[in-house]
Amino acid sequence: MMARAMNRRPVMKINLDAAAESRRRPDDLAAEEPLEIRLRQAPLAVTMRTPGQDIDLAMGFLLTEGVIRTAADVVTAQLCAGTDTPNTYNVVDVVLGADVPPPVTDPSRNFYTTSSCGVCGKASIDAVRTRSRFDVAADECTVPARVLADLPDRLRAAQRAFDRTGGLHAAGLFTAGGELLVMREDVGRHNAVDKVIGWALREGRLPLTGHVLLVSGRASFELTQKAWMAGIPMLAAVSAPSTLAAELADEAGMTLVGFLRGPTMNVYAGTQRVTV
Repeated sequence: MMARAMNRRPVMKINLDAAAESRRRPDDLAAEEPLEIRLRQAPLAVTMRTPGQDIDLAMGFLLTEGVIRTAADVVTAQLCAGTDTPNTYNVVDVVLGADVPPPVTDPSRNFYTTSSCGVCGKASIDAVRTRSRFDVAADECTVPARVLADLPDRLRAAQRAFDRTGGLHAAGLFTAGGELLVMREDVGRHNAVDKVIGWALREGRLPLTGHVLLVSGRASFELTQKAWMAGIPMLAAVSAPSTLAAELADEAGMTLVGFLRGPTMNVYAGTQRVTV
């Protein structure tokens, strides 16, 4: 899916340090297209994402929003033909098991997610918070601080699309020993996380006991919630966390690490899992 993850566009490149030199050249842009998630052909959500791993994205979204609990809750999930010409296959249709209750949503205000802000359009503040079925607080894994310090470089080394566009976020799932299991890129950080969690769900790996989820950029409430829903005990971010992310990590018993840059980091919650 690398071809659809980016598009080439002519640009005028200006360099003020080279005698105001300007020239035209092709440049790679990160692709952003809408993906509609349907349940039995009924629209549920639209997310602006980078094409690729769309089934994993849909599965991860349904899990982290509390619609499904296991992969067995999904009978089929398939890319469908949309209305675009030529067809871009920007629709995923999911059929849930007969015993899986449908999500409670207002048909006039279904989920809408953007690449920048994540889920919008929920009917109430209470609906934003979904409790996980996994007891993350009971996870006794520990990760040496020196292992955590190496993770951003390992994640960055796997970002092939970012190398060409400079415009994609990344999420990576690591073992407690620092092994990168899967990395996903997307214009939306929350989409990259859903793609990682959807992969783990389909691989039968949930709960992700003893694992670390690393995200480029900041750690928001939404990303902390998604990690909790997947049973991940540790969320690390290259940038800062928000107040709600730290509060939710405390509530869930998760470890939250921010400003993970080289040998320095801040541990905002669950300090017992980071060893020095």
